[in-house]
Amino acid sequence: MGTVEKVFCRILLTLLLLQCEIGWMQEAVNSPAFIESTCLSSIFWMKLDKSFLQEKFFTIEVIDPSGVPFLVDQMLGARCGYTLSKDVWGNPIFRASFLGCHVINEKDEQFSLTVNIKVSLFEDLKAATVYQHPMHCSYFSWAPREILCEENYMEVSVKTDVPGISDAELMSALPEAQKVMYQMWNLMFYSSSGIKTTGVRDADKLGYSFNNTLARVFLRSPYFTNETQNTVVNGVTMSTISSTSRYRQRWLLLLIDTTVSCPVDGTSFTDASLIWTIPMINPRLVLQESTFRSLKVTMGINGKKIENPEKFNYTLEHNITHIGVTIPIGAPRGRLQSTVSNGVYGVTYSIDLLMEHSWTDSDWQLTKYLVIKPITIPFLPRIPIVINNTVPETRIFDVFLGVFLPDVNLVTLTIGDMTFSLKEAEQKGYRISVISFPNGTRGFELEVPFDDPNVLKEYMNINETRYHLQVIYTLTVGPEEKLYHHPADVECIMADVQLPEGIGYCDKENIYLYVTTAGLFQYWILYIGNSPLNYITAHTNRYRITTNDTHLLLQVPFFAPGIIYEEVSFERIQARFDLDLKKMATLETLNTFSVRCNFQSSEFIVCYPNGTVTVLAHMKTVPSIDMGKTRLKDKICKPREYTKNQALFQFQVSTCGTSLMFNDEHLIYENEISFEKETLPIQNRPIITRDPGYRLTILCYYPIKDTLMQSAMLYGSSSRTLPFGSGTMMSWPNSEGLIRTRQVLNIQANIFKDESFTEAYKSHSLVFKSLWEPLFFEVELKDEAPNVELFLENCWMTQSEEINSIPHWNFIVDGCENKSYGSVIFSPVTTSNPIKYPNHFKRMKIQNLTLPLTEIYLHCTATIGTCLHVPSSGLPCKLCPPGTIIDQYSEIYPNHHGYVVTGPVFILQPEQFEEFDITRNKV
Repeated sequence: MGTVEKVFCRILLTLLLLQCEIGWMQEAVNSPAFIESTCLSSIFWMKLDKSFLQEKFFTIEVIDPSGVPFLVDQMLGARCGYTLSKDVWGNPIFRASFLGCHVINEKDEQFSLTVNIKVSLFEDLKAATVYQHPMHCSYFSWAPREILCEENYMEVSVKTDVPGISDAELMSALPEAQKVMYQMWNLMFYSSSGIKTTGVRDADKLGYSFNNTLARVFLRSPYFTNETQNTVVNGVTMSTISSTSRYRQRWLLLLIDTTVSCPVDGTSFTDASLIWTIPMINPRLVLQESTFRSLKVTMGINGKKIENPEKFNYTLEHNITHIGVTIPIGAPRGRLQSTVSNGVYGVTYSIDLLMEHSWTDSDWQLTKYLVIKPITIPFLPRIPIVINNTVPETRIFDVFLGVFLPDVNLVTLTIGDMTFSLKEAEQKGYRISVISFPNGTRGFELEVPFDDPNVLKEYMNINETRYHLQVIYTLTVGPEEKLYHHPADVECIMADVQLPEGIGYCDKENIYLYVTTAGLFQYWILYIGNSPLNYITAHTNRYRITTNDTHLLLQVPFFAPGIIYEEVSFERIQARFDLDLKKMATLETLNTFSVRCNFQSSEFIVCYPNGTVTVLAHMKTVPSIDMGKTRLKDKICKPREYTKNQALFQFQVSTCGTSLMFNDEHLIYENEISFEKETLPIQNRPIITRDPGYRLTILCYYPIKDTLMQSAMLYGSSSRTLPFGSGTMMSWPNSEGLIRTRQVLNIQANIFKDESFTEAYKSHSLVFKSLWEPLFFEVELKDEAPNVELFLENCWMTQSEEINSIPHWNFIVDGCENKSYGSVIFSPVTTSNPIKYPNHFKRMKIQNLTLPLTEIYLHCTATIGTCLHVPSSGLPCKLCPPGTIIDQYSEIYPNHHGYVVTGPVFILQPEQFEEFDITRNKV
């Protein structure tokens, strides 16, 4: 043993004796099976089995040569060459450099280190079991320079021959000897700020560890010290400490380059792989690049070198600038595991890599460069897919959810509004299967019958049902068993609905319709015109409904409402009854059951939707009269056909002298069939006639606000049901009885978009206005004589289209503007295209409304007349505008009146108007 080696050994022994405090120690148990260790280059590598340590507390101690234990922690690790970590599977890993603290070094060839693993169920470890594990490694192939890039430190060791020290120079006092040794060495650090020289003792205080063995000098440093410089080499950031170790004794001065440089990044990722790159040549380590020659590049996984990386689908490549390793995501020896981030399922992939590069250059005969790099890719979303494998004919939903890693488990299912454990789901009749795939992934298959109460069922089209399954899967994900919820929404449409069928027939007085009831009133509803068929409708219209478990029988009298009279003649009345089958949700007509029958009748009246009236009158006088000589009120209206006993009249309600009456519920058109008697002329009264009197009043009733249907009635019928026409009309504002008028004005109202009165809102449009926007309102008289003028009598605003709705606000009173609720200005109307008669129009601008309304309807009553223009009448404002009076010598048409209503107009408040989308005309 050389002199220097003896000095080091004596100093080390003395230091350990001084630091050791002898106390009680637990008895150590020999190395158990949960500890596994190996040697890699110049590193001890130990792995502990996590399954043994699960739910236990443990610590690791290293035993120095004198048997004193030292606790290994993160602070001690970087200084002493220790690394505490975990592999990708969660097994604790302990690594130690051969040049680390407390390692027994025999001639730089044999290395030993003993560790204690203390394991306890309690955190304080007072009752811990101590497992002792010795490690022995041989290493003969030291290179002149070796660089180790660990997770938590960098280490460089250099072969050198330090001059020997004679025994006479050794001092008996070991502290003094130690002082002498430290005085022989100091370190010089190079940085952009200059050179910093420090003794070994001071370097130790800065976090560095410097020492020498029999034939080597080494420097160990944590990353990111004050003397560290970060430089970028070929795109990779390197942490570098440029230093020279100086040995000085008497006349001897020895300088040793102890520069060390390690990569701190160089990783990149794609959806399919991770790439780790380091520079081929680091200028800080190779001063003369022209002499650089790469000898060998190897890679390793989990502390084991791999000779044939391609066997595992790894790629190891290198060129003149880089060395790169590409690992497919999920490749063997790495760990792919599931996790959840912000409610999203995904995976992470971890792998423990190492790379060793050997090269030569003119400054160093050989350099070995070893980098240990655990890599974990960032969170990679892997959105599961839902596959609907349902075969409709089986009437069972078959839904697949996947794919997942094996660390994902299904724990509950929410179907509809019900949540089930897997056991409860199976008891409910659901089938749950785990589908495993050859690549190790898995998925979950769920089967739910269509008829399960938690499956939503919706009738769709004519004969189709949509079955809708809503599922929320709850799964535990990854080692941490995070909860993950994934919805599945699948549906299936099947043509499994049998539409009702109808059969019709007739007798002498009724039409019958026989309809199957399967699904009726669940999916469909029966309609007569615009009215649903129910018991109220049936009672009102004199129908009779009979039902059993399978069918509905509807009996409709021949002259009941809803009958359509297609042909009316002396020979027959051809009538049809339609019963519509409508979809209950949308009222879409899917089918119409029609029954057509021929009836015989001696007298009747039919009021058609288009205003046509057909009457078959029967001669009932004694003696008989000539039915061919009967007439309507307008004597030019004769029978269309007649026989000896009957006369058939057909006319429009606007002709033949037909008059119109109003009441609160109906428009009533009236005419009369009469016979003009033939008289015998004599000289004096009374007049003698041989003919009896014949007079038959005809009335057609049209409801005001309902959609009207064609109907008919028999003369002499005891029923009070009135025949109906077709259309939508408004009642006249008088509730004291019938108001007889010669004619009802044909007038209409429109709301225009601006004061040009060129573009009106369409009847189906929604009109929105703000409080400050004016309304442009027009009333037009149609189909009247050119010389008459339309006058507005009274106009008012309400919140309803009902004529008598309360409250109401007048804005025209007796033809004059009422400005109590805003500004009302009449706008002039001139002849233009398409305005032919300007006096048939009244236009006004209504502005600055002060009404507390959000929805308004505009109502007006009107009449027609003529006015004489005078210079200045001074008369009060009535129907005629200022400066005119009513022509007292012309007909004022006292019986011509009209009523009109339009709307609604929606009034937006200021805060609502900003939310209004004008382009879409919607709120």
